[in-house]
Amino acid sequence: MEGTLKCSANYVPLTPISFLERSAIVYRDRVSIVYGNVKFTWRETFERCVKLASALNQIGISRGDVVAALAPNIPAMYELHFAVPMVGAVLCTLNIRHNSGMLSKLLKHSEAKVIFIDYEFLDVAKGALNFLSKTNTKLPYLVLISDSYRSCVDVNNVISTSENLEYESLLATGRPDFAVIRPNDEFDPISLNYTSGTTSSPKGVVYSHRGAYLNALAAVLLNEMLSMPVYLWTVPMFHCNGWCLTWAVAAQGGTNVCLRSVTAKGIFDSIFQHQVTHMGGAPTVLNMIIHAPASEQMPLPGKVSVMTGGAPPPPQVLFKMEELGFNVTHSYGLTETYGPGTVCTWKPEWNSLPPEERAKIKARQGLHHLGMEEVDIMDPVTMKSVPADAKTIGEAMFRGNTVMNGYLKNVKATEDAFKGGWFRSGDLGIKHPNGYIELKDRSKDIIISGGENISTIEVESMIFSHPAVFDAAVVGRPDDYWGETPCAFVKLKDGCYASAEEIIKYCRDRLPHYMAPRTVVFEDLPKTSTGKTQKYVLRQKAKGMGSLSRNSKL
Repeated sequence: MEGTLKCSANYVPLTPISFLERSAIVYRDRVSIVYGNVKFTWRETFERCVKLASALNQIGISRGDVVAALAPNIPAMYELHFAVPMVGAVLCTLNIRHNSGMLSKLLKHSEAKVIFIDYEFLDVAKGALNFLSKTNTKLPYLVLISDSYRSCVDVNNVISTSENLEYESLLATGRPDFAVIRPNDEFDPISLNYTSGTTSSPKGVVYSHRGAYLNALAAVLLNEMLSMPVYLWTVPMFHCNGWCLTWAVAAQGGTNVCLRSVTAKGIFDSIFQHQVTHMGGAPTVLNMIIHAPASEQMPLPGKVSVMTGGAPPPPQVLFKMEELGFNVTHSYGLTETYGPGTVCTWKPEWNSLPPEERAKIKARQGLHHLGMEEVDIMDPVTMKSVPADAKTIGEAMFRGNTVMNGYLKNVKATEDAFKGGWFRSGDLGIKHPNGYIELKDRSKDIIISGGENISTIEVESMIFSHPAVFDAAVVGRPDDYWGETPCAFVKLKDGCYASAEEIIKYCRDRLPHYMAPRTVVFEDLPKTSTGKTQKYVLRQKAKGMGSLSRNSKL
């Protein structure tokens, strides 16, 4: 349009770096990070991040290089979320449950030039570097996070070459006047996140500065964060960069309460001690809270807002969290959508509904948040929206600025994911008359029994409602007559007992008979570190049981 001019005065590439720069001024003397007895202010956090960026620059890290991190929710992990982008590099946060073999594969795939290792995972890292040394001539720098405030680890005893360093020592070499390197284009990569491990082969998901900026602001709105919130880190920072809340808390000048190990006692103690206002976690974390022993529970000092996601939460879990005084917001997303992509926005008219009905509504995935352009349930072949009849199943698809750039070094997978101009999630769901979506299953988890589609989520929710059940997951088991039938893996509450026959009858009394499990196995469920059940492991177990034989129909 005539008279307009795009220039540095009216266009600056969006980047979360600006959140920290602003908070260092506006909230300079307010506490930014709490970790045990350790505290930093926003001014100190900014200064430390700038020096760390400078130190990385001095050892040869430059624009586009990958810097990896293997650490729990500790101050160093938080600082890396700003320091690495400040040097123009790409942060790759790795799952702390990876073994040496998987870690070596991801380091090789990402071509990380540096890896920051928390002392607790040093042996895993050394094993990974040993694997890498057999095929790579140049190994990444290893920077040990010795956690000197709590640990007596002697870096000289564990680091064997001059190219390897200790975190605080490296940071101390940085210059406080280092000129922060900003993205040339807001589509430039800011981080690399490998998918969580619910499937057996993680893919490298690339995030942009623009997407991270927008999803961080969306996270502020999703969590209804006012300025200076107190956020308890129960979501792993390595998972989708903590659902982008690493950057969101900085935007609001909040306090990050770091928790190395997530336990019910640690959660209640932290909430009480630090007056926590917000936290998050998968349904597994919520389940841990509601089943905490009375000796570990403490009355909440105020309303605590909790964002949950990662798996559809059973309505019973949501109801019990509400009883304890937590305000739960259900979101849904994937690594490819920077974490949360939808939110079940609550409407005042629902407050008058019975508690059980409220919980069922809250368990839905809702609609896209303000950072996402659109979400829909679509026929994956015709790419047309399914009817909003709460019964027609289609695939959940996303479109918007908070969808990944693509999969690192995997053009075909990227093209397949974006086929038809939408991101295909692989999740199956329905659309309610009010437009809210509700997931029914992953496409690979749906059980087809005698021609009937069985939602494992619905069966799991029913099993969860049994008073003796602590956790449950359902997969298909081969069946000679039906093709496959539901197989339930169940963990009971401490001190409780239920037989397989009792669980089966409980489900048959409340569900169509074909949906009730035919097999029940009592054992601990395999989990990712983000609390998701590894169903591919359970599918392998169910397959290994062999086929059931049936002489009569259900």
